Amino acid sequence: MSDLVTDSIKVRNSKARDAALTAANAVTLESTDLVAFESNGRVVVIGNVEALEFAPRLTDPLKSQVLLTEGEELPGVPVISLGGRTLKISGHLGAFTLQLGEPGKPNAETLSADLILDLSPQPHLSMPMKPPGYLVAGTDEVSLAEAAEQLSELVGVFDKPRYFNYDASLCAHKRSDYTACTRCIDACPAEAISSLLEKVTVDSNRCQGGGVCATVCPSGAIRYSYPKAKDTLEQVRLMLKGYAEAGGVDPVVVFTTHDAQPTLEANHLPVEVEELASVGLEVWLSTLAYGASAVWLLAEEGVPTQVLDALQQQLLTTQELLAAMGYPASAIRLVNQQAVLAESAAPMPPIKHATFSGLGGKRAIAYMAIDHLFDQAARSRPMASLTVGAPFGTAQVDASACTLCLSCVGACPGKALLAGQDVPQLRFVEANCLQCGMCTRTCPEDAIWITPRLLFDREKRSQIRLLHEEPPFCCTECGKPFATRSVIEAMLKKLEGHWMFKDGRSKNRLTMCQDCRVVDIAQDPEAMSQGMMGETLQ
Repeated sequence: MSDLVTDSIKVRNSKARDAALTAANAVTLESTDLVAFESNGRVVVIGNVEALEFAPRLTDPLKSQVLLTEGEELPGVPVISLGGRTLKISGHLGAFTLQLGEPGKPNAETLSADLILDLSPQPHLSMPMKPPGYLVAGTDEVSLAEAAEQLSELVGVFDKPRYFNYDASLCAHKRSDYTACTRCIDACPAEAISSLLEKVTVDSNRCQGGGVCATVCPSGAIRYSYPKAKDTLEQVRLMLKGYAEAGGVDPVVVFTTHDAQPTLEANHLPVEVEELASVGLEVWLSTLAYGASAVWLLAEEGVPTQVLDALQQQLLTTQELLAAMGYPASAIRLVNQQAVLAESAAPMPPIKHATFSGLGGKRAIAYMAIDHLFDQAARSRPMASLTVGAPFGTAQVDASACTLCLSCVGACPGKALLAGQDVPQLRFVEANCLQCGMCTRTCPEDAIWITPRLLFDREKRSQIRLLHEEPPFCCTECGKPFATRSVIEAMLKKLEGHWMFKDGRSKNRLTMCQDCRVVDIAQDPEAMSQGMMGETLQ
């Protein structure tokens, strides 16, 4: 291609990009709640001699106190010595608590602060994303001057968006004392998410808006709320639509953060997000479905390891899906600033551009994008085999071991496992399976296992499939069906030799329904004398 033609394409793409950005900017982001902070300037400076020397430099409205980890106190400086005690820090801007020593012990002490400046060689809070109001600084003059300026700016009333929404009814974290999914807890660089009974709780004051929790959540229980996924997708859709209508070709959508200032080519369409990990596979695949030739995730230096690991897992699943549909797996990939101009896109083949909106749940959006790409694929396999960690897959049952107790049905957070309507059955809807593993943990017989994959045929994926069925066991007294044969056999075997079921009548009682069992006990003097009526009624 001649330089003249190349320059002509660049000019056209540049004009098209201007039109695309104008179209994207027309989208009004739906507002979210605000989280408020109030800081009165009470600062605890943690460190040794450098902390003692630095604290007096903090003047009104800052009021400093030193938590001395090593060294001798200086006169005129408010100091509390750690004195070998343990230190536990909790809270956030305007509401920090520093617990010195073990609560209840004579040397225990509690400090309160609005701000913390940690000058220790190793910060006492080790999470990659520190709570708002917790500053870490070096002890050189430049770092200390910057810290003093930052502290002075953190006095007053502040607010930030509430970055997440949480729907506990969708959460796959825990059921019946069995823990399955901990992806959001493991990935959060701010340690703002923790387990609370059978759900998780998110500390909105510590949350920094990283968004990786929403990206790794397999069910959509945690959703990023500013901007919402639907607003981001509408921006992307209108951007690509405007770019194409203005004559642009080979659009590469580059997801980047506000702080990044990349140098981009004319066909690179930037989409700014709060944090790179706040968009996941449903957004990436939708972007391709809307007509992008490629999707690049521009990663800055210093991305926390757990966030990067989560992104890589999402990328692996996405690339496996693309490859199975016959598309270039590298159409979606992670790049750095130095490589942006040197990278060459592995372009998608021309496809009909999707028009679906981002309304609906996370999985619904992902399936719409996957279905559109599958419908356009020239050579696709019927199924994508996925690596462990993917949020799609199937379940299988060992019929010889399953007693149809249906513990798995009650525990399944995605409603992928279903009971039979009128007969003893275990049924399955693959589209709903989160691959969380809750069913494998709750099954008392270890009769069920899961395998990550994705069926591209949406009808097969969404149909109810029978996993296991047994004829019902009928009451030996009245003939009413009330259990399965395997359940009765397992119960008889388990209670073999039990003192309450030594004679034939008591054993036969186990083959009766609840009503007939009560009647038989009431007619059995020996059972009544042993108090079995009360136990049966319980």
